[in-house]
Amino acid sequence: MQLLNPERNYTADDLLRTPYRKGYELVDGKLVELSTGAASSYIGGWLYNFLMTFCGNPPTGWVFPPETSYQCFPTRPNLVRKPDVSFIRLGRLPNEELPGGHIRIPPDLGVEVVSPNDEYYEVEEKVREYRSVGVRLIWIVIPPTRNVLVRRLDGSASEVGENGELDGEDVVPGFRCRVADLFRRPTPPQQTT
Repeated sequence: MQLLNPERNYTADDLLRTPYRKGYELVDGKLVELSTGAASSYIGGWLYNFLMTFCGNPPTGWVFPPETSYQCFPTRPNLVRKPDVSFIRLGRLPNEELPGGHIRIPPDLGVEVVSPNDEYYEVEEKVREYRSVGVRLIWIVIPPTRNVLVRRLDGSASEVGENGELDGEDVVPGFRCRVADLFRRPTPPQQTT
């Protein structure tokens, strides 16, 4: 966990104004650098694309990329998290209007794609925080093992391997995605002679 200026306490509003806002979360007043890598970003991009395509026709909700910030922790006003992908079903945002700053309600689905520098306890802390505010479904994608840990609001958990399918359950009804598809690589076109 890398802190920017550890002596200073920042507010959620400060995070919106700082030039570092894209690469940081706010944890109890401290700017914490997000751990990213090309592989985790690529995998998160596939999942974002699959969810966006599914949820767009017919529209079922809002799908957000990793820059989206959530200030939805009522007892911790200076905690702002940025899941790698998130989803909020239609009917939850007031008047279906997006805020200009942080989203103040928790997502229905939060996704964390583990990066090489992520510590286990940091990922678990995010899961606890998400569940504490009612995030109903959390997917933790683990690139080295090519599996996804599924955590639910009721405390139940499961693991989906590379040959299995992610299921939106009752959070994103009807959504299914093969885990292997998150890890697919582009292949060059066949050469003709």
